[in-house]
Amino acid sequence: MSFENKTVVITGGNSGIGLAFAELAYASGANVVIFGRNKETLDAAAAKLGERCLAVRGDVAKLADLDVLFEATRDRFGGIDHLVVNAGIAKLLPLADADEAHFDQLFDVNVKGAFFTVKKAEPLLRDNGSVVIVSSVAGQKGFAGTSVYSATKAAVRSFARTLSAELLPRGIRVNVVSPGPIETPIFDRMGFTPEQTVETKAGFTEAVPLKRMGTPGEVADAIAFLSAPSASFIVGVDLTVDGGMVQL
Repeated sequence: MSFENKTVVITGGNSGIGLAFAELAYASGANVVIFGRNKETLDAAAAKLGERCLAVRGDVAKLADLDVLFEATRDRFGGIDHLVVNAGIAKLLPLADADEAHFDQLFDVNVKGAFFTVKKAEPLLRDNGSVVIVSSVAGQKGFAGTSVYSATKAAVRSFARTLSAELLPRGIRVNVVSPGPIETPIFDRMGFTPEQTVETKAGFTEAVPLKRMGTPGEVADAIAFLSAPSASFIVGVDLTVDGGMVQL
């Protein structure tokens, strides 16, 4: 799949799935803009990618930071061909332990951040471009102890339908990729002890019919497919990349 001379913007592009897609798009000829909160990983990713990469530090939950992202993108590359809304957090709590701060943090980043990323990118999106929102199989299946997180992922799946309807007159397609358990650094930011992380990964591996966790590159391939002209007749879908976890 060629992204030659295309401009791709990826929130959460400094690690995990976002970085895997940034590497794929860059290798295919794209100008790549990565956005994230961690300066160290941003700088490392930008150095690894090369001169056609622009790294912008910020938080999707802060609308002023999104303004900085898209102003910098416009100044450097003019417009956007493909937007990947990938930034998100995963903090899992049972109902008894979930409080207002937990609820607000997850919805601020995962839902408000996703919506306003698309809203603020829209003036720069070129006609016949694409938007891919990264959700999760947690938005499709009921897992105990994940109620708030799962609700945020169901919300962004809804955005693919409604935003598709709004952007379709310009030929801009909005789709969703929903990963299952993927081996990314997000597990190190979920607040688990090392032992809990090992147990969680083992549980996920057992729940996946393929009996393994996925890789960031496998999700990046799905994002590339939905972004490319080969998916020109695909609009508003939710493509699961989960080793059969939801279907089998």
